[in-house]
Amino acid sequence: MPIRNRDTALSLFKTMCEIRAFEQVASARYKNGDLPGFIHLSLGQEACAAGACATLRGDDYITSNHRGHGHCLAKGANPKLMLAELFAKARGYGKGRSGSMHIADVSAGVLGANGIVGQSMGLGVGAALSIQIRRQPGVVIAFFGEGASGTGIAHEAMNMASIWRLPIIFFCEANKYAELSPFSTHVSIDNVADRACAYGFPGVTVDGEDVFAVYEVTNHAVALARSGGGPTLIEAKTVRWHGHYEGDPQTYKSEQERLNPKYFDPIAHLRDRVSEIEGLATEHLAEVEKAALEKIRAAELWAQALQNPDPEVLMEDVYAEESRHG
Repeated sequence: MPIRNRDTALSLFKTMCEIRAFEQVASARYKNGDLPGFIHLSLGQEACAAGACATLRGDDYITSNHRGHGHCLAKGANPKLMLAELFAKARGYGKGRSGSMHIADVSAGVLGANGIVGQSMGLGVGAALSIQIRRQPGVVIAFFGEGASGTGIAHEAMNMASIWRLPIIFFCEANKYAELSPFSTHVSIDNVADRACAYGFPGVTVDGEDVFAVYEVTNHAVALARSGGGPTLIEAKTVRWHGHYEGDPQTYKSEQERLNPKYFDPIAHLRDRVSEIEGLATEHLAEVEKAALEKIRAAELWAQALQNPDPEVLMEDVYAEESRHG
């Protein structure tokens, strides 16, 4: 499938712009005290989610991590229901009780963001095994960061996926920091993707600023998995503009990174390449960007006006409770 054409470029650009607008709204609202709990934003990483998820079909799945807004949006989650959850409203995906780190929409193939580091990989393997056992044509992408690459579940998941040749792509967003720790202090090699050879499946490192490159690499990996060829480990080198969480003072970053966090900008990167795509002009991108912002602003106002959860439903959907006997 050709990637560098007008329609595909506009579709990828639209997704990136919606992710950015969503994260900017979430950031502003959090700083204003309107959103409870913690939020972890993916500003600067838009090309990873957009490029990877564009290769999937409706019946494919993703698993995500604590920085999962972009993944969920790119796979088809509803921004209204996502913002409702962030506002802790009853109409949110988790009825206002799950928060930012646990967005899920099974109908869209979003098996859930996850606040436990590395668990997206184990959940992804489970989903891929289910696909294989049921002999379905689906594929799973499990998103994680380079910090999660050092967890035990990462080894177990990739080893098991290799042994059973599961239809899964392990997608590492290497954004330079694991929480507060620089890449070089906790990863002993230059590229996380180099570890794939030890498991016996392909590993590819890609420029996470280039949405076309992300799409092409992931599209190949998805085709391989769908045909029974087993897993691939993709590492997208990217940058998160904000801290680990909103409010993080980011004192661990260099002065250059703190003063100019947008030096790595996948949306600007695509704008700069508009002349390479036949039939695409800068004004087309401006129209898409405006529409994306209007869509997210409308979702924001809709979500803010919703009803708060009734305290009486606090124990709904709870499957276990503390024993009341001796």
